[in-house]
Amino acid sequence: MTKRKASPRGYDRRKVNTREVKQSFLIVCEGSKTEPNYFESFRVPRNVVVLDIQGLGKNPSQLVDHAQKLQNKNAYDQVWCVFDRDDWTPDDFNRAISKAEKQGFKVAYSNEAFELWYVLHFEFLNTGLPRSDYRRKLSSHLQYQYEKNSKIIYDKLRSYQPTAIRNAERLLQDYNPPNPSQDNPSTTVHLLVQELNRFI
Repeated sequence: MTKRKASPRGYDRRKVNTREVKQSFLIVCEGSKTEPNYFESFRVPRNVVVLDIQGLGKNPSQLVDHAQKLQNKNAYDQVWCVFDRDDWTPDDFNRAISKAEKQGFKVAYSNEAFELWYVLHFEFLNTGLPRSDYRRKLSSHLQYQYEKNSKIIYDKLRSYQPTAIRNAERLLQDYNPPNPSQDNPSTTVHLLVQELNRFI
């Protein structure tokens, strides 16, 4: 059987088997280790999906600017900016989201911390928490001490992922209209997770 040929850009996902289309992802992360370690663990076929994952340690607006420079050099099929609300100003956080979307980039944000995404694998959480409380919750759920830059967390959470996606979607539905810098807790990390899962 001859495989259907398709352009790597602008393909129709309804007609083309995702394994037949080579896709290049640029995933730029605010954190230097936590987020990169997680996304690097996705078992996407590397002959089909090229992942360029970078942990930059920059604020959200600088992260988007850097993503634009990289995109200008390499023309990735998908560009994702991954960042948290943390202690960044509301203006910088919302401005970064708006700037990314204007560039055609996608955003996987978390308010307040990336660990919210992990907690949602175990429970629906609609109350904002300090970052330290996320770690305590995760340690309780995992039944061992959660380490922030863990390289095994993806494997530990993989079987709970459908629950996390449902909980993340449910959280976003609670905010109408959305205001990402104020919507605590909230996350769109599941959107990137679902996109990567299409190739697994």
